[in-house]
Amino acid sequence: MRSADGTAEGARGSRADQADQRRAELLESARRVVLERGISSTRVADIAKATNVSGGLIHYHFATKGELITAMLRVTIETEVARLKELVRGSGPAVERLDKVLRFYIPRTRTDQSWILWIDAFAAGLREAVVQKIMLELETAWIGSVEQVIQAGVDSGEFTCDDPHGAAERLDSMLDGLIIRYTLHPSVLSRKRLLEHARIAASHEVGLPRSAFPGS
Repeated sequence: MRSADGTAEGARGSRADQADQRRAELLESARRVVLERGISSTRVADIAKATNVSGGLIHYHFATKGELITAMLRVTIETEVARLKELVRGSGPAVERLDKVLRFYIPRTRTDQSWILWIDAFAAGLREAVVQKIMLELETAWIGSVEQVIQAGVDSGEFTCDDPHGAAERLDSMLDGLIIRYTLHPSVLSRKRLLEHARIAASHEVGLPRSAFPGS
């Protein structure tokens, strides 16, 4: 029952806040452990040890390891997708926004934690259905963002592209392969060259010369 001064309601709110904070701490710990050990090799016990809590407490918040890993990946996706949407809705010519999206997608360094996490998730998704599902969400969001920028350029007359969705799929597939190569073999493929490949491919897809994109 709620007291006249709202004390009971306030207590419930405080407990909910504490639970949310604990969940956030567990998710961050799961991210650190997964980056170190990999998704398939990570156990709930490893996350419990890293967080200095019991496995029982983790299972209180997350019924299974799959639920915990899915929640951790989804938090990461939500952050990245929010940034993608900002770039897509940004001001300026469509070619500038497309270039910003490409540069956002490409890892800053070969040790970029997000891309190390996603490469590991790609592999884990072959055997773990929950990871496969979350990776499809990420791919769908990325392809949709690129398609939206290309379609905006077509609508404004800046781009020529008969199939924005297909163009986005091709760019996505090409970049995934190149980024894996860059991450595993940085001496073979530099980030500068990777970005140049992306800009050349994008220019072909939208009917513009390479010179329409930034030079560096």
